[in-house]
Amino acid sequence: MLNRQETNNGHRREREFELGDEEFRFLASFMSRETGIVLSDHKRDMVCGRLVKRLRALGMRDFSDYCDMLRGPKGASEVENLVNAITTNITNFFREPHHFDHLRDQVLAPRLLERPRRPRVRIWSAGCSSGEEPYSIAMTMADALKGGGGWDALVLATDIDTNVLRRAEQGLYPLKAVDHVPETYRKRFLRRTNDSDMVQVSDDVRRLVRFRRLNLHENWPMKGLFDAIFCRNVAIYFDKPTQRQLFNRYADRLHMGGVLYLGHAESLIGVSDRFEVVGKTSYRRIQ
Repeated sequence: MLNRQETNNGHRREREFELGDEEFRFLASFMSRETGIVLSDHKRDMVCGRLVKRLRALGMRDFSDYCDMLRGPKGASEVENLVNAITTNITNFFREPHHFDHLRDQVLAPRLLERPRRPRVRIWSAGCSSGEEPYSIAMTMADALKGGGGWDALVLATDIDTNVLRRAEQGLYPLKAVDHVPETYRKRFLRRTNDSDMVQVSDDVRRLVRFRRLNLHENWPMKGLFDAIFCRNVAIYFDKPTQRQLFNRYADRLHMGGVLYLGHAESLIGVSDRFEVVGKTSYRRIQ
């Protein structure tokens, strides 16, 4: 359905699809029910812009057709494509570096001193996007545990977006993307490829990471507990009740004393009393 809109200079341009009130309300409700993600009114243009390609690919006339499909028997198989289109993936290596310093000094270093009978470390990167965060965790882990032979160390990296997970598994990044990786880590854990503009994460680091698709709003298949969980810039997409439920589930999946790392715009104040602050947007499980 073609709609005409005025541009800033007064000329008329054609807009291929228009997302009406009813269709947006349905999509917002559908995303909330399926993923917990809240789409407020001010995100309507973003939703419209990101779904236009999907409507074209499906040969649909308008958003009403797309909503009808989601309501019907094909809806379940379309959820993945819808989520991939809507979700935002902005990340980089060693983003908010204080978290990795805390992980090294306050989580991993004490574990080395404990010398447990069965040395095991598990860290979860929830909302891992294209892999920069879990690989940053794995580099920190590989460096911190280099003197601890025999450690069973693993980073679980999950995301709801299958497109970014496929890219993350390759461990290939533009050369400019690794500017924030510490120089010593760049030398040890990154390899130049035949393409002079690309680098690849080393096999030793990639072996420490397991990528899996996971919708945080659904059941979690993991049974063991984690030493630390990174969930940064994820909860901002959820409303307060969903955040409370999510953080309570995270507490259940952390060892007592395990650490939860949040994004710079996120906080547990007024949301959960199962953690105490131990650093900048860093929280330790206390109950």
